[in-house]
Amino acid sequence: MTKRNNHSRTIVDRRPLEFLTVLLLTFSCVAAASAPTYNEVYTFVTTGPYGPYANVVQGLDGNLYGTTAYGGTHGKGTVFKLTPGGTFKVIYNFCSLADCTDGSAPQAPLVFGTDGNLYGTTGGGGSGTAYCGTGCGTVFKLTTKGVLSTLHNFCSVAPCYDGSDPSSGLVQGRDGSYYGVTSANGGSYLQGTVYRITPAGVLTTLYAFCIQSGCTDGESPRAGLIQGTNGRFYGTTGSGGQHGYGEIFEITLAGKLTVLHSFDGTDGEGAFSKLLLASNGLFYGTTESGGSTSCGLSLCGTVFRMSGTGVLTTLVNFTGANGSYPEGGLLEGGDGYLYGITSGGGSGSSGTFFRMSLSGKLSTTYNFCAAPCTDGYAPNYGLVQLTNGLFYGIAASGEDGNSVVYSVDSGLAPFVDTLPIAGKVGANVRILGNNLTGATAVSFNGTDQPAFTVVSATEIRTTVPAGATTGKVEVTTESGALATISSFQIF
Repeated sequence: MTKRNNHSRTIVDRRPLEFLTVLLLTFSCVAAASAPTYNEVYTFVTTGPYGPYANVVQGLDGNLYGTTAYGGTHGKGTVFKLTPGGTFKVIYNFCSLADCTDGSAPQAPLVFGTDGNLYGTTGGGGSGTAYCGTGCGTVFKLTTKGVLSTLHNFCSVAPCYDGSDPSSGLVQGRDGSYYGVTSANGGSYLQGTVYRITPAGVLTTLYAFCIQSGCTDGESPRAGLIQGTNGRFYGTTGSGGQHGYGEIFEITLAGKLTVLHSFDGTDGEGAFSKLLLASNGLFYGTTESGGSTSCGLSLCGTVFRMSGTGVLTTLVNFTGANGSYPEGGLLEGGDGYLYGITSGGGSGSSGTFFRMSLSGKLSTTYNFCAAPCTDGYAPNYGLVQLTNGLFYGIAASGEDGNSVVYSVDSGLAPFVDTLPIAGKVGANVRILGNNLTGATAVSFNGTDQPAFTVVSATEIRTTVPAGATTGKVEVTTESGALATISSFQIF
């Protein structure tokens, strides 16, 4: 595989076109409370692993883990570990087996399972060649020591009813299984699937898109799924739906799919990023294009909010001046604001980092491409916030045209996170954080758990105590209390 999969848009330098838009528009962004600090963490080079098409994730050891689609020992991509200080190490080279039966060209974010292992997908390779010829992708498990196990080879049997090109990442459900989607050219109708796979590798296709006439049920899902507080999963498709511009859907564990909203272009087009379920119980997301303003090649994109019943409100129409083409999704910071990036627009016509209130008031807090673009431009793959409070992301092109991993310090306080994010009383829970050595107490929404083990400065292991209710998890450390940003769900 020598290019991104068929749904991935080639990065186009829109800066000359957007510069004209910026000149014609009045800047209306509200300044952030304090200017963030940008830092380049690591720059990829074409003589090594390169071409990251997904963001990094935080590991139990406090380091960053991610994938590259190209480079490495065999030129077919890698899994890497990166310290927050910028020390880079490859922990697996894909195509290490003959005919790339271990997979190639990973293009989705990794996820840490409750067992402490990494789980992910590859866009190509594997032994499923009945339809693709060169492998239709895999689901894999990888230890942090670099031992890989292939859990599933897509399209092992023609005509690919199990799907092909699993281009999105996985999410671990409350039942311990992993859930994901495959994009076009797979499934009963060759327009993608929703699937469940157990940690042992048993895959079940829950839904095949385009079963309805005109694909009004959606087609070509790209973004990963999220699980709602009701146990159902939510996702998006990049096209299809009632108007052909994509949709937002809900799917039960039994595979019953409900279209909650079909985009019509004016309210967005191309929802290619994962949804966010915010603390107010509403869903938030972005569309890469659509909306009300043209940015030269296409409409500039939107930010939307949606209720659980599918009532959608467009909160932001990007204009170029305040950013354009928001390819990444949103996340909620510890200050109650939402954060995201755009791959174009802003004062340098090269992308923005923004903060937005839950009601939709947007502030551009950083503009990429401070000449000569050593900070990167076209940040494509969204943001992740580590427990140290900093945001991390990837810009497609930086100094000498190579991708960069960057961090942005917006002055937010450290916090803790949990793995998993929901559980029953008695369930095992890993708590991730920083400087946890010497912790003296752990509580679940005010209910103390006297039994816990400090594994390291970045990990605590405990169980959900009897009497615990849904709410934030808090750890008392030597330097003060640290709490989760979102509530831990008791079910």
